[in-house]
Amino acid sequence: MFKPVKTKKVYEEVIEQIKQLISDGKLQPGDKLPSERELSDEFAVSRASIREAFSALQMMGIITIHPGEGSFVRQVSYEGVLESLSLLVQVDAEDVMKLLEVRKILEIEVAYLAAERASEEDIRDIRDALQHMADEVTSGKIGDAADAEFHLAILKAAHNPILVEIMNAVSELMINTLNFLRQKIFMQGDMPEKLHDSHFSIFEAIAQKKPQLARILMWEHLSMVEEIMVELQSRDESSLNKKSSEKLQVDEKIKTDFGFPS
Repeated sequence: MFKPVKTKKVYEEVIEQIKQLISDGKLQPGDKLPSERELSDEFAVSRASIREAFSALQMMGIITIHPGEGSFVRQVSYEGVLESLSLLVQVDAEDVMKLLEVRKILEIEVAYLAAERASEEDIRDIRDALQHMADEVTSGKIGDAADAEFHLAILKAAHNPILVEIMNAVSELMINTLNFLRQKIFMQGDMPEKLHDSHFSIFEAIAQKKPQLARILMWEHLSMVEEIMVELQSRDESSLNKKSSEKLQVDEKIKTDFGFPS
């Protein structure tokens, strides 16, 4: 099963082979790995190299080492992976463009998969969300709740539970970081109607089983939203800078009028 190692960085080759065996399904979560002595013989390397590889694999979260029992392939937890993803993205959460870029990359492929895989029930759920949006717009509401419902219905239609979890993590970051801007978009003139029309085009492509068209239309839709969101943020920052400047002028006038030291 294992191959003799012929490399200067011996432990790295050991790591790669073990990772590949896990990826190929030849080692399953929960499987016990051979002992250091056995692996040393199979890999034709020193036991010190095996120990170094095991230590690195444990730090990567790929195996767990139980003293006196052995080393085992770790059960992958999607929740743990997503928690790490969430922490990583939050590092740059203030950079709006990066967060929007992540969403765009994921959602255009979600639309593609949905057009390939959507069942009749999925199509019905997407149509219902679209109707909900139309009802909200007609009644004078901004339609942000129905918008989220529409995108979630498409996500479910892709039939990939891992994508659902990843998108939920990204959506939560969007809500925490950009929710105010998202709501402002719906209050821009005829934007609710434009968004509804854009969504309807995406729905038709998915219902007609046209993956490439669904991907393009989702890209166009998200690009439009992205441009407006960035413009609004720029406008808000400009307004904030202007108010800060005005406040400084007022503060200086007060100091002058009352004889306070500058």
